Amino acid sequence: MRIILYGAPGAGKGTQAELLTKKYSIPHISTGDMLRSAIERGTELGKKAKEFVESGGLVPDDVVIGIVRDVLSSPQCANGFILDGFPRTTAQAESLQKIFDELGITGVCIVSINVNEEELVSRLLNRGRVDDSEETIRKRLRVYEQSTAPVKSFYESRGRVCEINGVGSVEDVQKSIINAIE
Repeated sequence: MRIILYGAPGAGKGTQAELLTKKYSIPHISTGDMLRSAIERGTELGKKAKEFVESGGLVPDDVVIGIVRDVLSSPQCANGFILDGFPRTTAQAESLQKIFDELGITGVCIVSINVNEEELVSRLLNRGRVDDSEETIRKRLRVYEQSTAPVKSFYESRGRVCEINGVGSVEDVQKSIINAIE
């Protein structure tokens, strides 16, 4: 089972990834976790990523993509994976497709968890994070729409997107995802 979870901040990707990881015994791979792990292990790419993280900058695509390639080619992903938080741009999606082609990874299911903006704002406000004001949240959602939403079009043009209604109980959303991917 190879899954890319796609959706706006607050759509429930992390929650669903944890549940799917348990159900299918495949790793949940988040970009943030991959970067932290590569930095902790002191890999060549981790050292490069550390420089950007410590200076407060964004880790460039070539470094992130290299780390993704390393993780996807590792034995832990031999039986599948759940990618969460990657790809975030069309350029990353194109690079990810090249990795899939190189590694012979096929049958990837893109699961788009759709939640309306007011529900997203409500969910994110309820997390209670200090930096999550309504204004900040709405700005993050606009940035998401501008940079990440085109990734959905990239995959839709290849006919690979399963649309899921992300509003409802965690269990109902999970059932919808399982029905779509099986």
